[in-house]
Amino acid sequence: MSASTSNPAPDAQYWATQMVGVSVQRDRACFMRIYDYFAPRLQRYLQNLGVPESMSDELVQEALLTLWRKAALFDATRASLSTWLYRVARNLYIDHVRKQPHWLPIQDGLDRLDLGESDRRDSQPESSFDQDLLKQAIDRLPPVQAKLVRMCYLESKSHSEISRELDMPLGSVKSSLRRSFVKLQASMRAVA
Repeated sequence: MSASTSNPAPDAQYWATQMVGVSVQRDRACFMRIYDYFAPRLQRYLQNLGVPESMSDELVQEALLTLWRKAALFDATRASLSTWLYRVARNLYIDHVRKQPHWLPIQDGLDRLDLGESDRRDSQPESSFDQDLLKQAIDRLPPVQAKLVRMCYLESKSHSEISRELDMPLGSVKSSLRRSFVKLQASMRAVA
């Protein structure tokens, strides 16, 4: 008998039981089973988002510490533990990115691009300059990424709508947009 058939992968019910141990009894053995299983998976997930290894280590630790502190908030009827944990890790990463100084110029630029043409004519020269820089940064992206950014931010299309319209897998749309956003951040940081 192979190891995989004698030790099947834990299912959602198994992890829900482990979470009960953590939340009700503060059972460290349950927590360590969760930690040992999910820490490397969260690490890979964050690195696939483009998070540097040192930062992903910190975010994984913080996500699992959040699990320990907020275990009572976990509801197995609403989401599996893996879904809950990946969401916590992703949200921690987003919070970290939003605290970075280069986040605001890009978000402000995207917000200004959403303004109507008449609003743009009345804007101050500085914001017109920022808009031009952002448009140039978008134009420097590979054509597919530039199209995705325009569809998402300028045409306000959802990821699902973009996926259907371009006949592109939803995961590819999301990952391409993430990579595009990282490139835009770097480009805007270089001129700031």
